[in-house]
Amino acid sequence: MESRLSILVTFLVFVVFASCEQPREHTAPAIHERDSVSMMTTYGVNTLISDSGVIKYRIVTERWDVNTIKQPSRWTFERGIFLEQFDDKFHIEGYIFADTAWYYDQIKLWELRGRVRIRNVNGLVFRSEELFWDGIKHEFYSHKYSRVVTPERELEGTYFRSDEHMRHYEVTNSVGSFQSEDLEPEEEEPTKEPNKTQADTAKLEKVIRPAAVRHKATTKSIQP
Repeated sequence: MESRLSILVTFLVFVVFASCEQPREHTAPAIHERDSVSMMTTYGVNTLISDSGVIKYRIVTERWDVNTIKQPSRWTFERGIFLEQFDDKFHIEGYIFADTAWYYDQIKLWELRGRVRIRNVNGLVFRSEELFWDGIKHEFYSHKYSRVVTPERELEGTYFRSDEHMRHYEVTNSVGSFQSEDLEPEEEEPTKEPNKTQADTAKLEKVIRPAAVRHKATTKSIQP
């Protein structure tokens, strides 16, 4: 009898302690990284952007994320962007295309990646895998291989810088084809009066081997 009573008391004590234990919730820890969440996400965008009350651009993109928490704050176009530029009379000046783009609105800087393409009203075509567009300095620049094609010439190089209208630009470490007016003959050192045999040989070499030429413009490296 006593053993049964002891077992009953032990069971009751276990039940009392079990009922006093706080319940546990099986939940995941809270996410504190607020900068991983965009303030706005818009799909199927086709909108006009104005600057100082004047319509300057048209943005077409599949997805547009706006994040004001990250530093610097940014617009993200992970699924590509097509951007048209307008002049003051709403005429199209050119377009810009890229596979991925970021716009840092506080410092007015565009970062374009992937297949970057630009075409302006003068027929210039720019191609690269990287391009930065500084809205404060009003210029483009790239540190990767770039190709510039115009109706008159083609240029390729590892560094590119231009005004934002693509009217004045330079390419360093460049190779390309030029028109004849872009070239001038090398200056030859003065030599003594050749004899008749030397003169005939020089004439023959001139026919077989054209004079060397070089490009007028010199390229220079400018750091962004």
